[in-house]
Parts: sequence; C-alpha cells; structure tokens
Amino acid sequence: MQTIKNISGNYSYVIGPYSDPVASVLPDETFIVETLDAFENKIDSPNVDITKLIELPYVNPLTGPIFIEGAEKGDTLSVTINSIELTRDYAVSALIPEFGGLCSTLFTRSLQDPLPPRVMLHPITGDEMIFSEDLAIPNIKCEPFYGTIGTAPELEAITSLSPGVHGGNMDAADVCVGNTIMLPVNVPGALLYIGDGHAAQGDAEVCGVAAEVPTKGVLTVRLFKEKTINTPRIDSKEYIMTIGSARPMEDAARIAFYELVIWLVDEFGFEKLTAYQLCSQIAKVRVANMVDILYSVVAKFPKNYLLNL
Repeated sequence: MQTIKNISGNYSYVIGPYSDPVASVLPDETFIVETLDAFENKIDSPNVDITKLIELPYVNPLTGPIFIEGAEKGDTLSVTINSIELTRDYAVSALIPEFGGLCSTLFTRSLQDPLPPRVMLHPITGDEMIFSEDLAIPNIKCEPFYGTIGTAPELEAITSLSPGVHGGNMDAADVCVGNTIMLPVNVPGALLYIGDGHAAQGDAEVCGVAAEVPTKGVLTVRLFKEKTINTPRIDSKEYIMTIGSARPMEDAARIAFYELVIWLVDEFGFEKLTAYQLCSQIAKVRVANMVDILYSVVAKFPKNYLLNL
C-alpha cells in the first residue's frame, strides 16, 4: 500500500490544475495519505504569537495533487475514508485577528478593533480531547475528519482556504471515517487534494479554527465514468448528503437542497416536486462553516425514506 506524504517545501496552498501530481493511484486502489495541520505543524506552545508564526494566505497546506488514472472530465470521483489516525497527542485551536464568525473580517467590515490573537493546545488521550485543564467540563470526543478535500477546477486555482463546487475547504464534519465523498472530475486525472485534519469541530466552526491536527488516513478511490455531478456529495450509513458553498448562507443552502432534490429524482425515482415537498418534512441541515471565503451548508436526506427501486 503506497503512502503519499505532504513533503516540506512542496505544500499545496491552492486547488488547481497547474501543479505536477505528487503521486498517482488507480481506481479501486486503497492508499495512505499523510497530512499536516492547518498551521504546518508549527505550533507547539500556547505562548506563540500566531500572527508572527503564520503568513496568510500560506495556511492550510494540502497533500496533492493526486492523479487518478483514467479519470476524465465528466466523471465522478468517490473517496471512501476507511480510517483517520491522529498523529500527534494534542490539537491546536486559535483566535486569529480579523478571522472568524463573530468579528470584523476582510469580507465583513466593521470599525471594532480586531480580536486579540490567542492559541490553545488541547491534549488528546485515547479518543478524547481535553479542551482546558482549567475548566471542570467533560472531555470532547475525538471525531476525526478532513476539513478540506477537493478536485481541481478546469481553469481556476482556488485557495485552500475556500470551498466551492470543487469541494475544498468545506469544513463539513461528515467528511469522516466510514463515509464516501463524491467529487466532480473537471480535468484529466481529477487531481485530488486533501488536508486540514480536525480532531473535533462544532457545527459552523464559529471562531474559524477547529481542533487542528496532523493525520494519517487510509482512503479508497473509485471512478464513475461519464457520471457528472455539479457539487460534492456524501454517502453515509444513514444519509445521502449534498453540499452547497456560497455567500450569503441562504444561497449555500439553496445549492445544497437543489442538488439533493436533483439526486433524488435522477437516481432514486422521485418526482421533482414530490422530492421537494418531502425534503421539507424530513431533511436535515448542517451548517458546516460560517467563516470561510464562502459558507458551506450540508443538506441530508435519511436513507430509510428512499424508494425501494
């Protein structure tokens, strides 16, 4: 089983079609991917000045691009996450001036002073993370996932900080162990990028930073020839899911629900307006992020309501 590493000096800070692949895999191949945390594994103390340690936009380094043999424009790439190992015994979270859901940012301007920078280290023991040893609260269960996964757009090179129709920095906690993520193929080889491992994250990632960790994941890729999707999809044991990324947030939700209805029509035999009405009764929504360049919303349809075709 080959291991694909994130090599120092060869980090990917964009998802695009212009970089040479770091590795090549075959459809149905299972392989290992190693990722750094969002801060290049540089933070080892709560006393560091994060504004001096990181240099925007050079954060969120991704492993990739990974070339998928035989992938062509119009195909769909599926990535099943078999396992994610946390390769460090602590996670990092932070407050970053002019970044986050409840402060002035480059996209949401106000006259208040930026929040002060702050770094926290969260010890990890087994499958639990300690938020703070100074607070009498329960530990947080580690539920690892990838904040960023995507395939190259046909023309653009998009920052690893942004989500979009290609996937990218969606920060959707459903990109986790046991689930399969489906991504559109826009260029030969698909060019898969992955990173931004999280030990845990609340919905919306409200302060802009989750529990950031390096990881070692075991993935399996498959290729669906001449099957085209517009936006990322996720298949889990309980739900089929679609992800929309946009600003304002209601447009992200519209994209997610539109794609969910279309999926129900095209593959599960529903009439369009019936699917629309049924979603209004049983669908669920996760606000994946409210902090990135575009917001991401996940629409979920319970599998026990799918038609038996």
